[in-house]
Amino acid sequence: MLRKKLDSLKPGTRLDGYQLEKTLGGGGFSVVYSARQMNNDRRVVIKEYIPNKLAKRDRSGLVRARNEDTENRFYRGRKLFFQEASTLATLKHTNIVDVFNFFQANGTVYMVMEYQPGENLQHYLQGRRGGLSETFLRTVFPPLLDGLELIHNNDLLHLDIKPGNIHIQRGGQPLLLDFGAVHGFPQSRQEQPGQVISPGFSPIEQYDSRGYVGPWTDLYAIGATMRACIDGRPPVNARERHECDSLKPAQFAFRGRYADNLLRAIDWAMEVDPLLRPQNVAQFRAALSTETVPEPEQTRSALDRLASALWGRG
Repeated sequence: MLRKKLDSLKPGTRLDGYQLEKTLGGGGFSVVYSARQMNNDRRVVIKEYIPNKLAKRDRSGLVRARNEDTENRFYRGRKLFFQEASTLATLKHTNIVDVFNFFQANGTVYMVMEYQPGENLQHYLQGRRGGLSETFLRTVFPPLLDGLELIHNNDLLHLDIKPGNIHIQRGGQPLLLDFGAVHGFPQSRQEQPGQVISPGFSPIEQYDSRGYVGPWTDLYAIGATMRACIDGRPPVNARERHECDSLKPAQFAFRGRYADNLLRAIDWAMEVDPLLRPQNVAQFRAALSTETVPEPEQTRSALDRLASALWGRG
């Protein structure tokens, strides 16, 4: 199957003191470039906001809404991207890619991030076909959880955690990448601008533009990524699981190969029902480090009270 050509800028294009070198990739929400900072030759990565369902690039390079129907959603998403890029630039953590600049140009917004040598976890997995050791999992994921907790504590969500967005730096330190889908933790049900779906890693609430996303959404993706490290492939996508869950629990599928508490923590994070998952990083971290994971009935009773407060359920 032919891949759709990305709506990207040409190499050599200059933007706000940076010169683009090549297009690294992209998807339905953004395009990513390698670039150089012109005043010091620093190598950087630049992400451009261009949601292809809402906007397109004209011949002059300007990014415009596709039509009147998508105009408001594009403008709102662009505004949020810029606001959240400015917040991310204030977050400094060893395991979060450093966003050190952001700017507006060509009718859209750009996020400038550090370049780090190393290996992408997706490429690492493809070369080994899964079966990564428990030592690997317990080395890589706790630091990622620390970084993710900082993001959540600043009322932000990543919303696109997957092996392709985790970088293993030289020395083994993990780095959480690609904040192109990040947006604020909504205080109520509201439409997700520039909705991003990564089959196998996005939970069911991300398939609904008005799904109630929260820290539990990112934790599903963390659990799914851990399972992919074991299984060597993405899990069954959440929409299929919601209709008929055929995914064998990790605690049965991989019993004897990994510690029981690790497998049960992955299963907990990957509950289809958002109310049955850990609701914050601290809960999931505790599950990874203890021999017990809360029973669904206990979790349900506590979270039903949360649902009542949020949505007025009786």
